Amino acid sequence: MTARIGVVTFPGTLDDRDTQRAISIAGAEAVPLWHRDKDLKQVDAVVLPGGFSYGDYLRAGAISRFSPVMGAIVEQANGGMPVLGICNGFQVLCEAHLLPGAMLRNTGLHFVCRDQKLRVETSATAWTADYAAGEEISIPLKNIDGRYTADERTLDELESEGRVVFRYQELNPNGSLRDIAGISNAAGNVVGLMPHPEHAVEPLIGTGRTDGLAFFTSVIKKLVTA
Repeated sequence: MTARIGVVTFPGTLDDRDTQRAISIAGAEAVPLWHRDKDLKQVDAVVLPGGFSYGDYLRAGAISRFSPVMGAIVEQANGGMPVLGICNGFQVLCEAHLLPGAMLRNTGLHFVCRDQKLRVETSATAWTADYAAGEEISIPLKNIDGRYTADERTLDELESEGRVVFRYQELNPNGSLRDIAGISNAAGNVVGLMPHPEHAVEPLIGTGRTDGLAFFTSVIKKLVTA
């Protein structure tokens, strides 16, 4: 079985091709999805890639969450389908209430673009099984609305349930509460993070590291053994 992983393009998305390539390198079939699609084309998982989406000037992801494709994604995610949101995709997942919390403008109000060290907090998600808990990785980060925030009760719940998936190391680049770089839903099939694993899958491109490849190999192994 070859896993089919959909990659959604919203108006303004700019990392969809990179994400499709990362999926192909990992060994799955990348399936392009347009934001107006109501049919997910029988994909086994979905990635909402980074970049920008229309309506971000109101609040990042606030309009994209109403795109027709999101209705199908929410339904399938609630049924257990793996979904990954990267950067703007993470923002869309929060706006669609598949993940709790929200994204605010970075502390200092500047766009941040850097290689970022992360600590893997859990391998118990569909997208992190090929990592080890406590492992440190480095992948690119680029955002201006990346400051994760939630009320104290939600933050405590994420911590107690092991749903903080990644934490910033050495430097918190955007002021995210509790150094949170990525979280999951309770079932572990939906994950969102601000840094960009699709930019760290080939040794000759970007950071020269392949620390992001395990996101895609993790979900492929889950899908083909399900």
